[in-house]
Amino acid sequence: MPEPDSAPSFRRPAPLIFEPAASAEEAEHFFDLESIADPRELLSRATELAVAFQAAADRAMEYQAMAAAQLADPRRFDRLPDAAIADRAEWTEDYARRMVAFGKQLLRDATPDGSP
Repeated sequence: MPEPDSAPSFRRPAPLIFEPAASAEEAEHFFDLESIADPRELLSRATELAVAFQAAADRAMEYQAMAAAQLADPRRFDRLPDAAIADRAEWTEDYARRMVAFGKQLLRDATPDGSP
């Protein structure tokens, strides 16, 4: 029986005597568009996806702007300057200033009394 003060002994893992089977790589699927044979249907479905992705990108950009405005809020003790926001978001400093202004407007519009 090991002494209570002695360090625990660790065992080495057993070596593998075989390699696990590699999983078969599946062909890449993009919303199953590659399986649509009719060009009319393909155009319709691809257009739906493009519109949906653009709407999602626009909404995500609005959230970026609101977050930038919140980070730049002078009432925050941990307020970030425009240059730091630009660095975090991989923007130019000018673009960060414009996003902060846009975010402030979105935040004002979101509150019923118009306050930021």
